Amino acid sequence: MTRKIALLALLMSTFFACGKGGDVIPNVSVNFQANINDPRLAALHSPGGAVIIDGYGVAGLILYREADQSYAAYDRCSSYQPQNHCAVNLDNNTLTATDPCSGSKFSLIDGTPVKAPATRSLRTYSVNVSNFEIFVSN
Repeated sequence: MTRKIALLALLMSTFFACGKGGDVIPNVSVNFQANINDPRLAALHSPGGAVIIDGYGVAGLILYREADQSYAAYDRCSSYQPQNHCAVNLDNNTLTATDPCSGSKFSLIDGTPVKAPATRSLRTYSVNVSNFEIFVSN
């Protein structure tokens, strides 16, 4: 009986330690498509370039041109207290983005936090480029 109570207590503590539902960026459908020569995407013609696309994801998208000529896409919703839907902004150097609500900073190379209080990466999306069209989806 004591073992059952101990096992039950362990299971309950594990269940309640898993975090609150509000600690995760909501999963929403993303389906963005544009011609890579679209003037809104001009910054993506050079490695290290980044642009913001509003109206997609939870708080908009950040598209980033990586050094190896590939692309990355992130949701602008900060991973710190994502239930607030605070949109990160591109920094002047476009290597990082900052959450104006908490001061957290994120690397655009991989979406990881580089300044607290955030401890989780930005939500990433798949990026494909074909026939001068860029597609972002999940």
